[in-house]
Amino acid sequence: MLNKTPPAFGHDWDPDRARGIIEEFKDLEGPLLPILHALNERFGHISEPAVKLVAEILNLTRAEVHGVVSFYHDFRREPAGRHVIKVCRAEACQSMGCEDLVARLERALGIHISDTTHDRRITLEEVYCLGNCALSPAVMIDGELHGRATEEKVLVLVGGRS
Repeated sequence: MLNKTPPAFGHDWDPDRARGIIEEFKDLEGPLLPILHALNERFGHISEPAVKLVAEILNLTRAEVHGVVSFYHDFRREPAGRHVIKVCRAEACQSMGCEDLVARLERALGIHISDTTHDRRITLEEVYCLGNCALSPAVMIDGELHGRATEEKVLVLVGGRS
């Protein structure tokens, strides 16, 4: 079982820390993306208070900041689960059964792609290429790449079954 936790798991919102992060990057050319990445890394997601603070400091509208956050899939609006399972849905993985894998994981976990279990233990996400085509279907669990994924293998890795 993996005991790795995403780096930001468990970091509560701290407006002073967030302000420090924003101030650190605000003078860069094009500071919005580096700021959002840093906030996402630190807090695990970009909350509404973070959007408001970024907009205020960078003299942007909240809509502008929200537009960038919602455009990029790496930015979370809510905290992820303790374990994050990313299932590749690119063509090579499709040809090797990733759609069946997704359906099985959704059933086993009781959630859909882009959701987190009620106990906040597991988040299930889709990605379009992990670069592991030779070992399709591929998954990434807590940042670690795994090939020839099956429902059983994935659930064992996140402690869901033995």
